[in-house]
Amino acid sequence: MHDSHSENKFASPINKKLVLVGNPNVGKSVVFSNLTGQYATVSNYPGTTVEVFSGTANIKGERITVIDTPGVNSLIPQSEDEKVTRDILLEENMLIVQVADAKNLKRTILLTLQLIELDKPVVLVLNMMDELKQRRIEIDTLKLFKLLGIPVVEAIAIEGKGIPEIKEKIDFNQPSQLKVNYGEKIEEALAGFEQKLDISRGICLMFLAFDKGIEEYITAKCGENILVEAKKIREEVQALFSRDLGNVINEIRNKKAKEIADQAIKFRPKTIRFAQVLGDFMLKPVFGSIFLLLVIFLMYKFVGEFAAQTGVAFFEEKIFGKFINPFIITVVKLIFPAKIFQEIFIGEYGIVTMALTYAFAIVLPIISAFFLFFSLLEDSGYLPRLAILLNRSFRIIGLSGKAVIPMVLGLGCDTMATITTRTLETRKERIISTLLLALAIPCSAQLGVILGMISGLSSAALFIWIGVVSLVMLVVGFLAAKIIQGNPADFILEIPPLRIPKISNILIKTIARLEWYIKEAVPLFILGTLILFVLNKLQVLMLIEKITNPLVVGFLGLPPKATEAFLIGFLRRDYGAAGLFALSKKGMLTPNQIIVSLVTITLFVPCIAQFMVMIKERGVKTAIAITAFVFPFAFFVGGVLNFVLNYFRIKL
Repeated sequence: MHDSHSENKFASPINKKLVLVGNPNVGKSVVFSNLTGQYATVSNYPGTTVEVFSGTANIKGERITVIDTPGVNSLIPQSEDEKVTRDILLEENMLIVQVADAKNLKRTILLTLQLIELDKPVVLVLNMMDELKQRRIEIDTLKLFKLLGIPVVEAIAIEGKGIPEIKEKIDFNQPSQLKVNYGEKIEEALAGFEQKLDISRGICLMFLAFDKGIEEYITAKCGENILVEAKKIREEVQALFSRDLGNVINEIRNKKAKEIADQAIKFRPKTIRFAQVLGDFMLKPVFGSIFLLLVIFLMYKFVGEFAAQTGVAFFEEKIFGKFINPFIITVVKLIFPAKIFQEIFIGEYGIVTMALTYAFAIVLPIISAFFLFFSLLEDSGYLPRLAILLNRSFRIIGLSGKAVIPMVLGLGCDTMATITTRTLETRKERIISTLLLALAIPCSAQLGVILGMISGLSSAALFIWIGVVSLVMLVVGFLAAKIIQGNPADFILEIPPLRIPKISNILIKTIARLEWYIKEAVPLFILGTLILFVLNKLQVLMLIEKITNPLVVGFLGLPPKATEAFLIGFLRRDYGAAGLFALSKKGMLTPNQIIVSLVTITLFVPCIAQFMVMIKERGVKTAIAITAFVFPFAFFVGGVLNFVLNYFRIKL
């Protein structure tokens, strides 16, 4: 954010701030973009790895700083993300805009009550009103305004509806007067705290709920002696209850939230729709598993067969083979008479003949299909149902169903998915999910290439690849859950309605992801090719192949040329997979070798971008430890698979 945070994260800012707060996945970022005109500054919150977006908006003639905070379910933090949001809200001179999913009013109001108790002006934005109407539900916003004492705005942020009303309702001088009655014993303590500590009712409640972060805040604001006195009062109040004070406070607040929500919601006549019935069935273990297999089968057909065979053949043989490469070869030979310069562009390790051909002729058709398919699943509302379906299985490996989201996102990009692990609530879950992302989750481009290679083999090959990778994930996750201390967190996840995705949204997401691929991946493809070119000219590549010969040829049973795929796989996983794809198309890999090589490169070390993010998110020691484990383990599993296939004389 700004330099003011670097000295004291609880310091009062000079300028007015508008802080966007809300549960996860309610559209805060869309509201932020609409308010700030897409401009954003990204920086880590002091002392954390959590990124915070900030920008400026012109509201009622004033330039106001707008901050988009990480999603929270409560102001008593359970994760680093939630702690950052809570700490930002402890600052002064701000207005809170709570962005909410209109479909989940009780959960929304539970957070609203906590925000109001901070004694700051709050505006409640009921987003996704279009989806609320699809459920045939109405909210009486006027009644909600009277019950909460804060402005309430209806919005469909993705269409820009409600944004002018948000700006109109902003008033930095009107906090709500609503007070939840927590009972005589707690109210007496609150009155004493507010007078002695000169802090808001909400902060006093957090302190009563034994929030250690608030103890730090009180010490910074009031001094160590005052904190000691406050702790004594808290212990006296806790002694009056048989249950934890935090639970008592939360139950009373929950009851109040339900009471307000019940008064504000108006139901229309309920109709059972096909989408609702199908969505419910997806959560059933048997039907949900069958549906998941159907999704995998369709993805295999679309990505593995159509894109990887028909699409790649068209681009590689016709577009590049007949037009682009012959034209470039002619041009390069005219411009560069010297053979060494020609080889840089059109040789065996040429920028055009290898890097760009791999990037655009092999990988691009495959990931285009995958991104389309993934966006379809994303917009349909299926992914949260998948998380709930797999929750029980994930418990075996020390994770809650919430960890399914980073794992599924890893199929798009493991680097981005590693960043999303910060939303998991415990250190144990964050480490295990980072390990499994580095080990067993292939990114979109790699997965597409893998499916393309397997599609030319028997169905047994597909089941062996899925079986080995899944078994590795299960065993490693299970052992990691036993070794790493801690318990998985509770699993709470909103289930959105099933919906027919908008083609325009799918295309926009796919194009954005392809743009990212071209900017992120293609330069690394070129860099990797240049490295191979230099290593080959210096005859270092031959030396590496000779040194690794016992491992790659002897243990894995692969040709020496496969070493190149593993070398460039560290730069980009998909580049390594594309190298194996090229070898298989040239007939240099047998079906058995294809499966062994694919299992090995799937489990192979994370690409350099993911490794850097692992350092940022988990620290240098953890990142190095994970990589040091993954590298030899991938070759061990590949070698064991090669041995088993040969020992039992299995021919794929």
